Amino acid sequence: MSAKRDYYEVLGVSKNSTPDEIKSQYRKLALKFHPDKNKSPDATEHFKEISEAYAVLSDSEKRKLYDTYGHAGVDGKYSTDDIFQGSRANFEDVFGGTGGFDSIFESIFGRGGGFRFGGFDFGGSGRARGSDLMYETELTLEETLKGKHEEIDLPRLINCDTCNGSGCSPGTSMRTCSVCNGHGQTRTSRSSGFSTFVTVQPCNTCRGQGKIIERPCSKCKGVGKQKTTRKFPFEIPPGVEDGEYRIQGEGESILNGVSGDLIVKIRVRPHDKFKRDGADIFYDAHISMIDATLGKAIMAETLEGVEKFDVESGSQPNTIIKLKGKGLPRQSGRGRGDEYVRLVIDIPTKIDKHQRKLLEELGDSFDRSK
Repeated sequence: MSAKRDYYEVLGVSKNSTPDEIKSQYRKLALKFHPDKNKSPDATEHFKEISEAYAVLSDSEKRKLYDTYGHAGVDGKYSTDDIFQGSRANFEDVFGGTGGFDSIFESIFGRGGGFRFGGFDFGGSGRARGSDLMYETELTLEETLKGKHEEIDLPRLINCDTCNGSGCSPGTSMRTCSVCNGHGQTRTSRSSGFSTFVTVQPCNTCRGQGKIIERPCSKCKGVGKQKTTRKFPFEIPPGVEDGEYRIQGEGESILNGVSGDLIVKIRVRPHDKFKRDGADIFYDAHISMIDATLGKAIMAETLEGVEKFDVESGSQPNTIIKLKGKGLPRQSGRGRGDEYVRLVIDIPTKIDKHQRKLLEELGDSFDRSK
């Protein structure tokens, strides 16, 4: 899945921009990329992108979430429908009333596919989307090396097994709303001089559904859903890093719609011996000044046990030795990183008289050899 661009970058504004500045910039871009005026092949996609950015940044609550957590903060809490429904008034302010709002979006998205909002469908499926679910887990660095199998109790809303999600009592069905004639919306018009203003709003009688349940299901009370949990197994791949990973279609289900996603938030615990940088790991090996001077074969810890290697004579403090392929699997799937061993030379803080005499003699011999 391609990563979304930063919303501020999309609109060409700074994070300190005022709501009026964001609205003004969106209006300019909306006119520039409106497909009725801009015939370039990518104009429609640009219009969708800037409209999504404006829907978030023009809403104070969503903007605060985005500033704090980025796309994950907004996508994890709101569906696409929620994002645009909450910003409807802001769009109407830009386009000049509900009629202008409906017209400009219907000209781009039509009435066939995507999520329905104000008489148009935004997106591609034409169906409402359930909420996303969030699951958090921690891994050790050793578990990250091999990957991990997880199995969780996943809370879900599923279709009622009595009414199969219709909300109607068995043997009955919904009837078309007589107020909106099944459209789910009511329109009112008023004239002012040479202009006619059209207001479109959800039908209050059927609550925008277009149909009415006359005999609700006794089990779900007409909701069409029931709460349940189920065991859901999934695999965390080797080499995973901190972040949020989306499992499509495993979120909350919704009547006549598509299920949301399961968002797995992964944190790799800090290790007491190793530091990590991507697929590479770093380890400090402590040796004496005698071993550093004379050279010695030593053992260094790795994620899979210990590895023997030679320290050359005359090795200096902070010398780095690479153990090829002893790091973590690369997320690209191409091999493993390396382990870098840093030599830490331990100098004794206390010595006895005999040791001091030997070191002084050694120092004198070095001086004479110069």
